[in-house]
Amino acid sequence: MSTTPKRIFLEFEGGPRAEATLLLDEAPKTAEAIWSALESPVSDDVMHAMYAGPEIMFGLPQSAQTFDPTALPAENQQVIPAAGDLVWFFQPKELMAGLDFELWEVGIFYGKGGRIFGPLGWTPCTIWASITSGLEEFAAACQQTRTIGLKRLTIGRIE
Repeated sequence: MSTTPKRIFLEFEGGPRAEATLLLDEAPKTAEAIWSALESPVSDDVMHAMYAGPEIMFGLPQSAQTFDPTALPAENQQVIPAAGDLVWFFQPKELMAGLDFELWEVGIFYGKGGRIFGPLGWTPCTIWASITSGLEEFAAACQQTRTIGLKRLTIGRIE
């Protein structure tokens, strides 16, 4: 069991900010891989999910693709995440017709009723962190992406 929690921040450009605790006991290899990838904070535009309900999707930038995603085991996998859960999703090239690129994605579920369901059906994903502070304000900003479109998000370590 881990004794020292590791935490990250998720902050929209102009706010708000939420903080999440890594699930080192439930998903140790995935949490450590993503923690290592976040040696420097990363930013990307997030969009709202089409199928999954209250979820925004953050594509892990190439600069943070520092691990072999195919080597990560299935850990703490779910298809019905809770509000505040962060999931890891990797999809290789050509798994889905027409997608000739890999998907390295952190899914951020911000409300009740989320499901990990997409064009290929139910897709169990590893829940590797959970938002432990700032969820209410952060969730309101996430929901805005449904109507206003892309928003810039930065994710980084809290040390």
